[in-house]
Amino acid sequence: MAVYNYDIVVLGSGPAGEGAAMNAAKHGKRVAVVEERSVVGGNCTHLGTIPSKALRNSVKQIIQFNTNPMFRQIGDPRWFSFPDVLKSAELVMNKQVASRTSYYARNRVDLFFGKGSFADEHTIELVNPSGVVEKLIAKEVIIATGSRPYRPADVNFSHPRIYDSDTILKLNHTPRSLIIYGAGVIGCEYASIFCGLGVKVDLIDTRDRLLSFLDDEISDALSYHLRNNSVLIRHNEEYEKIEGLDNKGVVLHLKSGKRLKADALLWCNGRTGNTDGLGLENIGLHANSRGQLGVDENYRTPVSNIYAVGDVIGWPSLASAAFDQGRSAAGNIVSNDAWRFVDDVPTGIYTIPEISSLGKNERELTEAKVPYEIGQAFFKNIARAQISGEPVGLLKILFHRETLEVLGIHCFGDQAAEIVHIGQAIMNQKDAANSIQYFANTTFNYPTMAEAYRIAALDGLNRLF
Repeated sequence: MAVYNYDIVVLGSGPAGEGAAMNAAKHGKRVAVVEERSVVGGNCTHLGTIPSKALRNSVKQIIQFNTNPMFRQIGDPRWFSFPDVLKSAELVMNKQVASRTSYYARNRVDLFFGKGSFADEHTIELVNPSGVVEKLIAKEVIIATGSRPYRPADVNFSHPRIYDSDTILKLNHTPRSLIIYGAGVIGCEYASIFCGLGVKVDLIDTRDRLLSFLDDEISDALSYHLRNNSVLIRHNEEYEKIEGLDNKGVVLHLKSGKRLKADALLWCNGRTGNTDGLGLENIGLHANSRGQLGVDENYRTPVSNIYAVGDVIGWPSLASAAFDQGRSAAGNIVSNDAWRFVDDVPTGIYTIPEISSLGKNERELTEAKVPYEIGQAFFKNIARAQISGEPVGLLKILFHRETLEVLGIHCFGDQAAEIVHIGQAIMNQKDAANSIQYFANTTFNYPTMAEAYRIAALDGLNRLF
């Protein structure tokens, strides 16, 4: 049995694992990464963020072609199948794997492919694809194994028409109708994708409004535009059972007594941390009912030399946050300035149109009795949005009436996930530098979407008395 010694072993090569490995390697640590797949990238590259966002981009291009009168000179509106648009996602995934593989090579990080588990708190036992057992011994271990869709035992995921957000990427046809159970971020994103392909979508929400953590106005805008694209949203519903039919259809039985039939069902109701099979019992660690590990503000588990980062610890379960959590955990180990507790994470939701927000929303500020004011810029009035043919959306700035401090940025519309970062930069400034006056007194390129900040700032300042 081969035995290797390292300063740090990282389990998982998704954003969290990559962030940890790169930061540690750049500070002189000998690092190994264990990846269960035969290629790097983790669920983010192969099952989650990258494929779903690439799919969304392809569908958005199809919608533009089919609805923009200018393209009628080229031809009539076209129908594209789900497998057709999936091909473009696969190209992006391959490019991401090539890029990320080069990062590990350039930074002298050793990659091991296979299933790793704890023999003890310093020893990882690795079974490689050939069945050979190897041992990796490390001073510290960082668990970054990610998550997978939660699968309740009473749902038959082996049925050919019942999918989760991983297996949907193996869909080899385009259903005429689709039930999406779960109206969280993933459910709403896939509702946008499939309705853009002309699929009749029923979106089942177990709560009373979509994405209730968003500002109410933004949540309402998302509901309107999904419905405007023929998505039928059903709130406050829970499944009683899901019946797979012999003729390949699916019937969803709801506790309210409703029965819904569709060609396929996509389950998007929760995720589970990938901790089973890690041998946690050998080191005295215990995951919660959703397979997630508890950590302190340094991302350290109750076992002092073992850290956990990314989706395997739960909130916020975003690739952006996972990368920074990985860097922070490694930063704590090497004692550099990369350490921080990652809690200022912008929300990025890639529906059509997309959504991004940071800071407090109106509901939170009202409940806290903070005297705030609102500045708005509607995309339909912005020259760049008119030029690009993307007039749907708004930028909304919430700021303190007295200090003018920016308290929240909420954006709905094309490029929202890019636009929010300008506001983020100002919100992260200290004292007087974080002021809505910055946007009013700064010259923005014209025409740009960035000038929405100037328009919103002037709108908000004009409301003061």
